[in-house]
Amino acid sequence: MSKSVQRRKNTKQHDYIIRGGFEGRERLRVLSRVMQPTTLALFQRAGVRPGMECLDVGCGGGDIAFDLARIVSPGGRIVGLDIDEVKLQLARRESRARHFSNIEFRMSDVAVDEVKEQFDFVYARFVLTHLRDPAKALARMYAATRSGGVLAVEDIDFRGSFCHPKCVPFHRYLELYTQTVQRRGGDPNIGPRLPELLKEAGLQGIQMSVVQPAGTHGEVKLITPITMENIADAVLAESLASRREIDSIVTGLYSFAQDSSTVLSVPRVVQAWGYRPRP
Repeated sequence: MSKSVQRRKNTKQHDYIIRGGFEGRERLRVLSRVMQPTTLALFQRAGVRPGMECLDVGCGGGDIAFDLARIVSPGGRIVGLDIDEVKLQLARRESRARHFSNIEFRMSDVAVDEVKEQFDFVYARFVLTHLRDPAKALARMYAATRSGGVLAVEDIDFRGSFCHPKCVPFHRYLELYTQTVQRRGGDPNIGPRLPELLKEAGLQGIQMSVVQPAGTHGEVKLITPITMENIADAVLAESLASRREIDSIVTGLYSFAQDSSTVLSVPRVVQAWGYRPRP
């Protein structure tokens, strides 16, 4: 096994708190459907258009890459990078089933690997929050952005999560998620830092927006219990809760989500984008 592959495996196992593989893919599928309207609006504001070459960093199962592939056709192409080979295999399979010919999925970790090409549009969603050194990852993304190109990121501010009425399992979930990310060296509240990080990376014309899907019914309410299920292994590994408590929290969250009289949100999401200066 090469040193770079071993580093990717170690990074995935130690830092990323959300379960990978098939189960993680199914969570991302739900999350992508919930986030799709606001992410597509970001792409429009950032100027994504036909003919562009785009890089999707942390592409997961490929949902965003599929949307980008439609937007940049004809003439454009998408490269998706991720550290989870299972998700990449699923993405390649789904891409073939959807008859996309302008997408390529590669195993690569922006935390340790340089990107050898340059793109018109470089994007990452919910990646920087998990990294010990998000500035270094952004430097690599900046280097992968052509002069005059756009670099855009979306990431969370977990402090903005809310529910109504008060739900004890929900607030315990917020504590456990926050503590687990922090134990692994990430920042669960990185969202408001994004404009500053983009400026430090060298971008100009930086803009931002804040979005937060919430509701009384539908998949937006399922993100919370599904995420709690998918961080269970990391919570246990950090000795922050017992299996019995985790199971109780998950049950309570599903019950709360299924009650049409309650409100649940995803974390507050900051969208930020800027332009690499022309020489």
